[in-house]
Amino acid sequence: MSSKPTVLFVCVHNAGRSQMAAGYLEALAGDRIEVLSAGSEPKDQINPVAVDAMAEEGIDIAGNTPKLLTVDAVKESDVVITMGCGDACPIFPGKRYEDWQLDDPAGQDADTVRRIRDEIRIRVETLIGELAPTT
Repeated sequence: MSSKPTVLFVCVHNAGRSQMAAGYLEALAGDRIEVLSAGSEPKDQINPVAVDAMAEEGIDIAGNTPKLLTVDAVKESDVVITMGCGDACPIFPGKRYEDWQLDDPAGQDADTVRRIRDEIRIRVETLIGELAPTT
């Protein structure tokens, strides 16, 4: 295992919540934390409303592609954060698992997606403080 922690964000389609969380973690933690995201049933593209909401924060997730959740991705992660994917995520002993109860931004208007985005940012900031506090 590397010296820096690896966090895997998982949601069903890997098109909204997990992509926004990964975008925030990369932007706010820099190179202190390794970031992965995946979905149990990935869509073919990122939710455009989520892309716009993150662009408002100065974070570009437009070039990301939804990825299928793999056992290897879970194995190489120290922390696995699920968002509404239920039991689709394989469980391995010794890993930290969290389930973030967040609304799915799919099909939602921009204001709703902004509210979800802001909740994700608060949770990501807390996570960074736990995993990679600045000295």
